[in-house]
Amino acid sequence: MTVKVYSTPTCPWCTMAKNYLASKNIAFEDIDVSRNPQKAIEMIEKSGQRGVPVIDINGQIIVGFDQKKIDEMIGS
Repeated sequence: MTVKVYSTPTCPWCTMAKNYLASKNIAFEDIDVSRNPQKAIEMIEKSGQRGVPVIDINGQIIVGFDQKKIDEMIGS
């Protein structure tokens, strides 16, 4: 399973999403879009959104911290 979390350091929803994934022992790549403009563009192209968090689980996109959708995608 490949999981990427596009986030910023000041986003409380990003922190909640990352903490939730960690609590489920799901390894993920944390991508700080405030420091990486190329990754910010990648996030916008994938999601059509500028807001964070954007969570990419095996190529499926979740915009925002949606615990139910995360659980569905990780098979929890």
